[in-house]
Amino acid sequence: MPDDRLAQAPPAPEPLPIPVADNHCHLDIDRDGHAVDIAEQISAAARVGVNRLVQIGCDLGSARWTAEIIDQHPALLGGVAIHPNEAPGHETAGDLAEALTEIEALSAHPRMRVIGESGLDYFRTGPEGVGAQQESFRGHIEIAKRTGLALQIHDRDAHEDVLRILAEEGAPDTVVLHCFSGGMAMARECVRRGYYLSIAGTVTFKNARALRDALAVTPLEHLLVETDAPYLTPSPHRGQVNAPYLIPLTVRAMATTLNVAVPTLCEALSANSERVYGPW
Repeated sequence: MPDDRLAQAPPAPEPLPIPVADNHCHLDIDRDGHAVDIAEQISAAARVGVNRLVQIGCDLGSARWTAEIIDQHPALLGGVAIHPNEAPGHETAGDLAEALTEIEALSAHPRMRVIGESGLDYFRTGPEGVGAQQESFRGHIEIAKRTGLALQIHDRDAHEDVLRILAEEGAPDTVVLHCFSGGMAMARECVRRGYYLSIAGTVTFKNARALRDALAVTPLEHLLVETDAPYLTPSPHRGQVNAPYLIPLTVRAMATTLNVAVPTLCEALSANSERVYGPW
């Protein structure tokens, strides 16, 4: 049956001229109480030129689910991690090390290409959780280096510490700043270090001038695009449930900011995704 969310969702945007990948989505997370039809989500995305997706599992339950679902759908690759907001709970339970061990074991699946999302979130977790988040982040950095997988970073209100810890630990070969939220100076520093900036629907928000300024100084070869579905729905549908089929709205907003043709941007985004994650 068609996905109930899509039946009540925004209309499909104009398809992209060249297919791109959704670099970060959560197909296991539901925001409105309806079951998610994964096959229909994938099909709806493909119809508008989003033919590859990276499904991210960010706690042990969703990481295990991700390892199962990527075997069922060729359009999906996977990523697994303990989200920074989950790390304090594991520290309290005394099982953070065990959780990281399971994440590394799950990452051995041949279609698992990402360690993430890991990182720091100082917005939702107070000062008492900083130590656990930083310990978890360092652990994920080491897993990414041992496995050779891309590291996807969640960074909310923690720009300086994220960059500092990456420098202290030595960054993996491939680093992606998921849902990049820094300004121009951070964008330039990330590019200098060779990191990728993944742009979400937030770039379409009226109050996102600093993000658009950061995007404008980022070379095409350092860019990716994502939904973070079901969150961060691009304008003009902000506040509704997001899904991978809405990525064309974000891509076209990016192209406008960068002053490049949409096909040119799509080619770069597609090539960058294959460079970061390998073939689907």
